[in-house]
Amino acid sequence: MEHHDVLVIGAGAAGMMCAIEAGKRGRSVLVVDHAKAPGEKIRISGGGRCNFTNLGATHLNFLSANPKFCVSALRRYRPRDFIALVERHGVAYHEKTLGQLFCDGSARQIVDLLLAEMRAAGVQLRLETRVEGVTKTEGGFEVALSSGKVACASLVVASGGKSIPKMGATGLGYDIARQFGLGVVDTRPALVPLTFEPATLARLSPLSGIGLDAVVSHGKTKFREGMLFTHRGLSGPSILQISSYWREGDEIRVDMAPGVDALAALKAARTATPRQAVATVLSTLLPRRVAQLIADEDAPDKGNIADCSDKVLGRLAGAVNAWTVKPAGSEGYRTAEVTLGGVDTDALDSRTLEAKAVAGLYFIGEVVDVTGWLGGYNFQWAWASGWSAGQSV
Repeated sequence: MEHHDVLVIGAGAAGMMCAIEAGKRGRSVLVVDHAKAPGEKIRISGGGRCNFTNLGATHLNFLSANPKFCVSALRRYRPRDFIALVERHGVAYHEKTLGQLFCDGSARQIVDLLLAEMRAAGVQLRLETRVEGVTKTEGGFEVALSSGKVACASLVVASGGKSIPKMGATGLGYDIARQFGLGVVDTRPALVPLTFEPATLARLSPLSGIGLDAVVSHGKTKFREGMLFTHRGLSGPSILQISSYWREGDEIRVDMAPGVDALAALKAARTATPRQAVATVLSTLLPRRVAQLIADEDAPDKGNIADCSDKVLGRLAGAVNAWTVKPAGSEGYRTAEVTLGGVDTDALDSRTLEAKAVAGLYFIGEVVDVTGWLGGYNFQWAWASGWSAGQSV
């Protein structure tokens, strides 16, 4: 039987980072993945340029049943640590917005630097290899692979979540956690476009393809970024962000003219340009088709802005600054960037990511109940959790 000190399940961001660190410590490390190529989610991320970290990443940018669980790992391995690795490999990068760092070139550069680090650390990588079973042994674990059985002292589960199943995402990590008695927080798609029921879709169909700057809110949580009307509902960064907080049956609120007091602007226009059409006045605040739809729905019998009472202007302003809508659902795991929920952090040591009740068993990355905002935060969690486990395995 083949023997290794460490077996890592999953050749994604977290798994490769953990393998690198373990290999640097002189451990014999094998990484297995059922995919044909490593780091596939890295490759497609950030529009193919990989938003590999965020300069401002702290635990406040993450959702979890225990919001402070990720503090230790994030403090031990910070964005500047991964940036140093990127720079050491000569990968050019830039800050886009809100602290988001992207490769100037292809995301493949991040995969290549991780593979180079793995080779330098003596890590073995075995692709197109399925995990068929895991058994606890006196000395660690015995893992049945499609290529044969492997014994290891430490087993690291870095198999990711359920998002983007066409790339091979499965619930394997959750199954292993449950097998060893660890709890799993209910999972759901996160960072995902929201959808509307048919009647709302039909009403808003003229807006498909329109994008604008918006503040999208759910309760006290709000994000200001781009929003896009689609043929299914709403997308864009602000919607993806709020989707992690939204639940079925809830409403979201959208300010489509952030920083503008729409009521004051409409009242001023009524005085200054009373003969302008309502839609024309609204188009100074919004894209033309959005302005026309609001005028048609909230002032259908008003020709000019002068014809609008304060009550009507209030209704129009509300549609601009506080449009309230109830999504029917989301596009699901098919397009979700990450999975919310996962292996319960109560079962893990926050410093090492080792299962408290099962010596030698580790869970890192997306499979854990730690989910970041859009903007490089989930990669930073992958690097930090992988690095932390790599110091211990």
